[in-house]
Amino acid sequence: MKRLIQFATVLAILGMGVAGPAGAEDTEAVYKFYCAQCHGLTGKGDGPNVSKDFPVSPRNFTNAKEMDKLTDADMKNVILDGGPAASKSPMMPPWSKTLSEADVVGLIKHIRKLCACKGKQG
Repeated sequence: MKRLIQFATVLAILGMGVAGPAGAEDTEAVYKFYCAQCHGLTGKGDGPNVSKDFPVSPRNFTNAKEMDKLTDADMKNVILDGGPAASKSPMMPPWSKTLSEADVVGLIKHIRKLCACKGKQG
């Protein structure tokens, strides 16, 4: 029984390392899977799901002038609650039940790299 408890403790400790904060590779994978479909790999709003029949143009993350108007909280709100939460397109789905807090923080940092901007402070 003592060995079983020790084994369970070791597994729990190892599991904590696996569930740690998302790394750069994880953020890239999350962006590619959830965001690039519409926003494109480079963030220009030209993902493979976007066609001439697409009802809206996805936000171009490389447009620093426009992205600088958004706070990180604005971006988090749209990622978690979807476009309609910010009076934007219903084509932007809510990811609050899918993405972790670490995923969202990583995505915001990644998007800020794409625009090479810091965003509105507030």
